[in-house]
Amino acid sequence: MVVGRADLHAHTTASDGTMSPSAVVARAKATGLAAVAITDHDTMAGVEEAIAEGQKLGIIVVPGIELSTVADGRDIHILAYYANGQDEVWQERLAGLRKTRGRRNEMIVDRLVELGVAISMQEVEQIAAEQAGAGSGKGKTIGRPHIAEQLIRKGVVATMTEAFDRYLAEGGAAYVNPPRLHPFEAIEWIREAGGTSSIAHPGLYGRDDLVEQLISKGIQGIEVYHSDHGPEEEERYRQIAERHGLIMTGGSDFHGERQGKVFHGELGSRTVDAAVLEQLKPDSK
Repeated sequence: MVVGRADLHAHTTASDGTMSPSAVVARAKATGLAAVAITDHDTMAGVEEAIAEGQKLGIIVVPGIELSTVADGRDIHILAYYANGQDEVWQERLAGLRKTRGRRNEMIVDRLVELGVAISMQEVEQIAAEQAGAGSGKGKTIGRPHIAEQLIRKGVVATMTEAFDRYLAEGGAAYVNPPRLHPFEAIEWIREAGGTSSIAHPGLYGRDDLVEQLISKGIQGIEVYHSDHGPEEEERYRQIAERHGLIMTGGSDFHGERQGKVFHGELGSRTVDAAVLEQLKPDSK
């Protein structure tokens, strides 16, 4: 059994983080973590590099991913741990999610242009390429933080927070939400790929009825501890997890630093006992 603490939610340049998979793992090691999960959006492109770095540094890297889904018009994110990255069906499905993500990005950029903002998808892709560098492998994803970065560079907004509040977050002027994977289907995909599913940051949704529906459909875990959860949310979701026998996961949702500010939280600022890894592994089910 692994002894120590684990941060089970971290992003790299394979999606919208600002640090390479190797750098995230090195930071986790320096922070004193026993384990870290790489959970990029709709891709496992950074996992191989991260695992190799973990083996070199002596820290466990949990292969993970954060799937983008929509239910009742609301973004719902589903975390998966230990899904078989070599499964062809799983990888084909992830490729489909990335195509949908790409269409969403294009729709956001089109909406910004309609609003009088001089921005192009090519510029956003260039920012993503700059931040990703040579690593992270095939299947890297582009997300709203890359669009926000370009808005900052153009002087349209001053900060990442302003970019999301004014344009990119739900209710923002350029927010769009095309049809996407339903979380019920995501749970099945994860199960079929041999992984373990967990509801990401449920406190952000304001829809505990949806949380209960996900539980009824077989979700296996719930992210009790998250950078955007306060003590009340932690206690509420801890009780829900105990009541339904769910695995309690937790993590910082670390995305690196932008303009000197860490998003969402510093790596290792939200953790769980590393012993939970035994519950997440496929052979434990």
